[in-house]
Amino acid sequence: MLDIHAGPRVLRRGPDTGDERPYDRFTVTPLTPLIGAEIGGVDLAADVDGPLLAELRRAFLEWKVLFFRGQAITVEDHCRFARLWGDLEVHPFLSEGDVPEIVRFEKGADAKGYENIWHSDVSWREVPSMASVLRALEVPSVGGDTLWADMGAAYDGLPDDVKDRIDGLTAVHDFTQSFGRSLSAERLAEMQAQHPAVEHPVVRVHPETGRRTLYVNSVFTSHIVGLDPEESDALLALLCEQALVPEYQCRFRWSAGSVAFWDNRATQHYAVSDYWPQRRVMERATIIGERPSGNL
Repeated sequence: MLDIHAGPRVLRRGPDTGDERPYDRFTVTPLTPLIGAEIGGVDLAADVDGPLLAELRRAFLEWKVLFFRGQAITVEDHCRFARLWGDLEVHPFLSEGDVPEIVRFEKGADAKGYENIWHSDVSWREVPSMASVLRALEVPSVGGDTLWADMGAAYDGLPDDVKDRIDGLTAVHDFTQSFGRSLSAERLAEMQAQHPAVEHPVVRVHPETGRRTLYVNSVFTSHIVGLDPEESDALLALLCEQALVPEYQCRFRWSAGSVAFWDNRATQHYAVSDYWPQRRVMERATIIGERPSGNL
């Protein structure tokens, strides 16, 4: 008899808070039953008052990724909205423009996309990202979508014996195996001194929802502490593969003026690189979070 591997049958969108209040300040159109929702009726160029911010936070925690279409915003608007949620980081490898908090991703005939691997932004920092805000300036006629995966659902879907095995483990996150590849030996040593590899819990407890999420990714996580290399590689591969399950994902088709706002503590994302040689121009602001913890 064939060994058939079926996908998950039971999914849990978020923490069991019992909060089923409707949203009064905007419309919410889910992309999937689990993750991702388009928000209608919010102008990100306008001021966001306290009640609207509170509703957006509730939707953000519930859906993990919020999408806003038709946003005619400036770089200043972009940063102002992102700063509502916390301080903004300056990326040591990607920040090059006039506004250091904004990272520009400009791809076309001379520069192919390379972000097509599941990851959580800057998990290699001692204090990684809380969230990212990405806006589309120019998009290809077709292609260039982005996918997000719910890493709380990914944790829920693990067998109980795997959950027991990873409870309390930590893993090393390191920029070297990604951004370090293009650096000279001297520059690499300099950046490693400024941004040494860090340990984070394999299972992170979300600081606002209390939900347990997988916090390893195939870009920045090098190994699990205390395991021999073969065992570490096998376990990391198993955990990173959880992001590949379609039931845990949503997919967004960009249009110019679209904005995505996602929780890096609860998700991973993947930018589909299928549009070359067309142009795709995006700008991102990243919000500094807190050091990951395996406890509430």
